[in-house]
Amino acid sequence: MLIHLGTQTIDTRRLILRAFHHTDNDDMLTYWVSDPKIQSLYSEPTYTTTEEVKELLDKYINSYGRPDYYRWAIVEKESNICIGQIAIFLVDNKNHFCEIEYALGSKFHRKGYATEAVKSILDFSFNKLNFNKVQVCHKEGNIASQGVIRKCNFTYEGTLRDFFYMNGKYINRLYYSMLKDEYVK
Repeated sequence: MLIHLGTQTIDTRRLILRAFHHTDNDDMLTYWVSDPKIQSLYSEPTYTTTEEVKELLDKYINSYGRPDYYRWAIVEKESNICIGQIAIFLVDNKNHFCEIEYALGSKFHRKGYATEAVKSILDFSFNKLNFNKVQVCHKEGNIASQGVIRKCNFTYEGTLRDFFYMNGKYINRLYYSMLKDEYVK
């Protein structure tokens, strides 16, 4: 049985994962949502104006009233900058699984932040929410995300061939998962 708690603040060694605030607008625009390369890695549109980001934040913030809504701002403790986001989505209440997604501004890549955030969400998913399975995917060629997934000990499940059509070509989507009993071990 799942226990929905909504987006709760999670404190890690170097990060704070918390609900988004309207004050995150400038950081989001500066560090990732306006970067087409970052946004395309997880199939999200690029936001180029303060008004567009405000609409996105309104959507996030208005959803926090739902106990099964999980989206966190990733905040670097040292700088207090909102450097990215991580979410639990595709929540399947009947079969007790979910999928996670994450994005970080390129300035914050290769510092272990994504791995730290994903590991904290795995702990929250299994130990607080009682999911049996957490899945994650990446586009073929996204080596950085593949590295995060491997460091977090997910198991490769398969490839959805020609899943995305981008810039005139098809791109595969690679799926991984972790079961609760694998996480406990």
